Amino acid sequence: MGVAGAVLPGRAFAQAAYPSQDVHFISGTAAGSGGDIIVRFFADKVRSLMGRTVIVENRVGALGNIATEYTARAKPDGYTIEVASGSALAANMHMFKAPPVDVAKSLQIVATLSRSTMMLAVRPDAPWKDVKELTAAMKEKGPKASYAYATVIAKVIGAMYNDKAGLQAVEIAYKSGDDFMNDLTSGNVDFAIADHVMATAQQRAGRLRLLAVASAERLKVAPQLPTLAESGYAIDVRTWWGVMAPIATPKPIITQLNGWINQVVLSEDAKAFLNNIGADPWATSPDEGQAYMKQEISDWRDWVKLAKIEPQ
Repeated sequence: MGVAGAVLPGRAFAQAAYPSQDVHFISGTAAGSGGDIIVRFFADKVRSLMGRTVIVENRVGALGNIATEYTARAKPDGYTIEVASGSALAANMHMFKAPPVDVAKSLQIVATLSRSTMMLAVRPDAPWKDVKELTAAMKEKGPKASYAYATVIAKVIGAMYNDKAGLQAVEIAYKSGDDFMNDLTSGNVDFAIADHVMATAQQRAGRLRLLAVASAERLKVAPQLPTLAESGYAIDVRTWWGVMAPIATPKPIITQLNGWINQVVLSEDAKAFLNNIGADPWATSPDEGQAYMKQEISDWRDWVKLAKIEPQ
């Protein structure tokens, strides 16, 4: 109901007045990265609906805060919008002692794009075939057990698994998922908490075995993968992507953008693209997206404390 209703009211306004110039999609990820590929896919698809050029700007740094602050302080006219991991933006509210912007008060969720989660992975020749076997082996290893991660979200999920399974596994940070692959496949680290883009690609290449996902429900795109909750560890951390605009952007423009973006998200092309990187399409209204962001910010306060992350 919310999605369908969001497409129509602003159509006449948007066709008459918006967009009259190029639209800028702001990305906090590096050009050519997994995140950048997501931004550019949607920029290309929305471009044909807008009938205007959509320019992708990569503003990288400070865990995405540079892009977020740039967008929040931009003129609220619909021509500067951020495409980013909403879960990362929510986490960043508690990763810094003084976040440059209050995401919930400075940005309006225009639309959501996808939902997925992190994945528990081991090397393909590891003797552990499921979470139960991995957990038993890691308990036996005690503090000699170790796991790899490359994002704040993965760090939090690893800490949750350690806590709920009673493990003493040592966390080892890497700059990216690609960076920990050699240590994982050689056995220098026992397991990894990997993002869905990297995990699904490496599984297809035969370099990873995926044991579970960190959401409470199985992913539609990978229903064969059990959840950590099914193994008795109540963990439900979703990763999601969305489109954000400065909070004062006129509602008719937000409504029109939501309609275009939802049209793309619900297309077969987007489903195929997102499924290929281990994500499910997710379309919402702006109000639904904003409410979800506020809940995520609240949840991440507790999760960052659990992971014993000191704000920078």
